[in-house]
Amino acid sequence: MGYIMDLRAFVGHRPLIQVGSSVILEDGQGRVLLQRRSDDHCWDCAAAGSMEPGESAEDTARRELLEETGLTAHSLELVGVLSGKDQHYVYPNGDEVYNVDFVFFCRDWSGTLQCQEGEVEELRFFPWDQLPADLSAPIRARLGRLAGRGLWKILN
Repeated sequence: MGYIMDLRAFVGHRPLIQVGSSVILEDGQGRVLLQRRSDDHCWDCAAAGSMEPGESAEDTARRELLEETGLTAHSLELVGVLSGKDQHYVYPNGDEVYNVDFVFFCRDWSGTLQCQEGEVEELRFFPWDQLPADLSAPIRARLGRLAGRGLWKILN
């Protein structure tokens, strides 16, 4: 079932500090992979999820990328760790979290896109200057970490 879901059985919807990883994935044409989530129908980064006991942040990123997209990361670059009040999020089901998110950037990957049933509605590559208007709030923070790569003007 998963560590966070096991905790939820005890704490209900109360706020949790949730540690996880996310992956910003770019293709050879310089486009970013986004997923349309099944829970809120907004666009989010290629993969993100909670760390399981014993996992490293990098292991979590690789596992989530494979589960949600069918892709395998060969190398990951840590671009930042997001935490604090700006990482507060309430899921559509009422679960409340304060995320600690290890954000990775990946250009070295392989595989064929495949949506995770029940979690991902659609996967699509977007040019950085044509990101969809209905981006989720958490991905705006993650993508903002790439501001040093000349993307800040696109996101603000």
